[in-house]
Amino acid sequence: MRKVFLIVSVFLGFTMQINAQEISKNAVGLRLGDADGFGASISYQRAILEQNRLEFNFGWSDGKNYDGIKLISLFQWVWNIDGNFNWYAGPGAGFGSYHFENRDGSDNRDNFAILAGVAGIEYHFDFPLLLSLDIRPELGFGDDVYDNDNLDFDVGLGVRYQF
Repeated sequence: MRKVFLIVSVFLGFTMQINAQEISKNAVGLRLGDADGFGASISYQRAILEQNRLEFNFGWSDGKNYDGIKLISLFQWVWNIDGNFNWYAGPGAGFGSYHFENRDGSDNRDNFAILAGVAGIEYHFDFPLLLSLDIRPELGFGDDVYDNDNLDFDVGLGVRYQF
């Protein structure tokens, strides 16, 4: 009887440990999406607590009259919805540099700071793949009055490898 109790206890302990690991320790991949054109970013996520992680994105954007790069860092709280589905939200900040064509045909460059937030949903498969869909409001503070001094809503689809 003691052996059965020990085996059941060990089995339940491993099962609970596996279920307690809601988010992977590391994930790296791509996030596709932008507010006004096509954008992609290299994305890295790092778990820092049981239900929290940091996300870093280095991205590039290409729109009708501009192209540019952005570096965004986000702190995220992650909550389990059901099974392999999680949702997450959190604040962030970053920097950007855009090159754009003015309405008069001249070129201009703008460097700016960004305040950001994120809210999204993700699904992690039984193999090391993570898919996510999120919305990221971004408020830019720059020297120029082009599109960086207003609020943009960046919708993105993420594909990441977990390890």
